[in-house]
Amino acid sequence: MHRPRETLAVSGRVDGVMRRPPLRLGSLHYAWIVAATTFLALIVVAGIRSTPGVLMLPMEHTMGWSAQTISAAVALNLALYGLVGPFAGGLMQTFGIRNTMVLGLCIVATGVFASAFSRESWQLIATWGVLVGTGLGMLAMVLAATVANRWFVTQRGLVTGALTAATATGQLIFLPLIASIAETYGWRNATWTVAAAAALVIVPVALLVRDRPQTMGLTAYGAAPDEVVVARTTRNPFAVAFGALRRGSSSVTFWLLAGTFFICGASTNGLIGTHFIPACGDHGIPELHAAGLLAAMGVFDLVGTTASGWLSDRFDNRWLLFAYYGLRGLSLLFLPVALNASFAGLSFFAIFYGLDWIATVPPTVRLASQAFGTDEGPVVFGWIGAAHQLGAGAIAFAAGAIRTQTGTYTPAFEISGMLCIAAAFAVLAIRRGAKRAPVLAPA
Repeated sequence: MHRPRETLAVSGRVDGVMRRPPLRLGSLHYAWIVAATTFLALIVVAGIRSTPGVLMLPMEHTMGWSAQTISAAVALNLALYGLVGPFAGGLMQTFGIRNTMVLGLCIVATGVFASAFSRESWQLIATWGVLVGTGLGMLAMVLAATVANRWFVTQRGLVTGALTAATATGQLIFLPLIASIAETYGWRNATWTVAAAAALVIVPVALLVRDRPQTMGLTAYGAAPDEVVVARTTRNPFAVAFGALRRGSSSVTFWLLAGTFFICGASTNGLIGTHFIPACGDHGIPELHAAGLLAAMGVFDLVGTTASGWLSDRFDNRWLLFAYYGLRGLSLLFLPVALNASFAGLSFFAIFYGLDWIATVPPTVRLASQAFGTDEGPVVFGWIGAAHQLGAGAIAFAAGAIRTQTGTYTPAFEISGMLCIAAAFAVLAIRRGAKRAPVLAPA
């Protein structure tokens, strides 16, 4: 006869699992320590991701490499950043969050450090493209989704938004520092500085990050005291990743989320992140002013994405995505007008677009978790995130080709804006509600 679960107030066993009194620092749940440490790591990751844009010109002048050669390494880095994500989700299920983060940071630090010794272009591609891209992929958006899903029940959307917003924070902190070091001491010293930051952040990650609250005798923040303990899988991480893809790809929800996230990448990193400054230059706006506007977008992105996470805990995420994609589409259609108008028009665009830059991430993560479960959902989201990076790469190349053929970026902005509006209506086709994640055996 099945014995009812008992909730113990003191140390004891529940369903064969040892429970200890919840570990807290004062009144602070340990989930917030894990989230804060992850946020710190993601700030460094964001700074490393933004480094090539600052070092491209110094590399050209010092090494004699063309922008095309350097861009090849960056393109490979971006592709691996997206494609490694699902397998990183599998690694987190098999080996744990902490071990995966430490391994990723070690690979990144090694790759960045080694890139400073590049004498031939293939060496830059091997180090910055392959090594750094692989390491960063292990610390991609799937990390934020995994930490939020495992450690939080309430405030999950807010935490996802804050961790995603670390991208903007990292750029704001690192870009001025890297630019100053590169200008004064050369690009190699700037690279070594970034490598040191990656190495240093390994220490708090190894000391403070834990894989699951249950390993500490805790439940997730906001969870019921008798929460079921999910066992760590012993499956091969590649099997976990491809299994998630197989199950996810049989769902219409997966294709709707992946397709709209492809458009998300095509309307953010690949377009504005890559081509905004050159587009401003075509209209006589100094590079320094354009870079300032791009930095301002990062500030508003920090506010907008964190707020988006808070909203995703409280409202229908389909309608949030409808609003985000629709408003982004309108802002991109307005951009050619702003470029031809005045600096004030571009300032308005920077504020409006910045608030919406990656606000789509928290609702997309939440919809993926609802559809595929809190444990497998982040792995499925890894594949959805890969679609995001493929969209970024596609538009980065396409917009450059359009500029070469027509002499203007206007068609690229218009096409991307219309795609965003199409995505706004597509997300409404996502089925309301979701299947519940399967209950696994206690650890």
